Amino acid sequence: MRVGAEAVTENVDVTPLHIGIVACSAEGAALCYRVICTEGAELLGPHAHPEVSLHTSSLADYMKCVYRDDWQRVAELILFSAVKLARIGADFLICPDNTFHQALPRIAARLPLPWLHIAEIVVDKAVESGFRRLGLIGTRWLVESEVYPEKLAAHGLEWVRPHPVESEEINRIIMDELVYGVFKPASVAYHQRVISSMKDEGCDAVVLGCTETPLIINDTNSPIPTLDSTRLLARAALRRAVATATATDPGAENKRLTTRA
Repeated sequence: MRVGAEAVTENVDVTPLHIGIVACSAEGAALCYRVICTEGAELLGPHAHPEVSLHTSSLADYMKCVYRDDWQRVAELILFSAVKLARIGADFLICPDNTFHQALPRIAARLPLPWLHIAEIVVDKAVESGFRRLGLIGTRWLVESEVYPEKLAAHGLEWVRPHPVESEEINRIIMDELVYGVFKPASVAYHQRVISSMKDEGCDAVVLGCTETPLIINDTNSPIPTLDSTRLLARAALRRAVATATATDPGAENKRLTTRA
């Protein structure tokens, strides 16, 4: 089962919350959207999923800011999407982009809606799974940031970053290949070698801290278990949408038909 220990409902007269996706890169956002829609059926019945809206500025606009180290402008682009999504009725927000989360504190107080933080969700899963030392892969901006380390440290978890040369090559693969939907066997093999080195350094799992990375690396081809930030975020959004809507329906408990562990 993919979604987790969630109640499965059928013909339930509960309207899930409206999920707003602040999208940045197409491949990561598309994967997140697909997971919400396809796995929504496991919670809500055939073909059913919560209402989902997505807004994205051009990735080029984001990257211009990143290359000149203008994280305030990155934050404003996130806020621009957030406001648009709020105006069309979204109930809460997610952003399937790990790197740009480092800009979030700059506009957190101005966000118009609640926000699910991707790193908090991943780290919660790591704690739940009993992992103690995590490898961290993603863009060089992500692995050099405190997006994950501050969340990991709060739970007493250790982490290992790629070596600088490895980080640069992974960054190249992400920005030159994965965001364009290009998946090369050599790039898969490179990720496997880096993760294998992290295993040698005592890591018991690896954070896929780029939302495109799960398109080439997963539990079937990784030397150690993976924490798939894209799918974990999508599933957390599903749980939030369904559980919150159910909690506000006084007759919801009588409408549940099956519960799977």
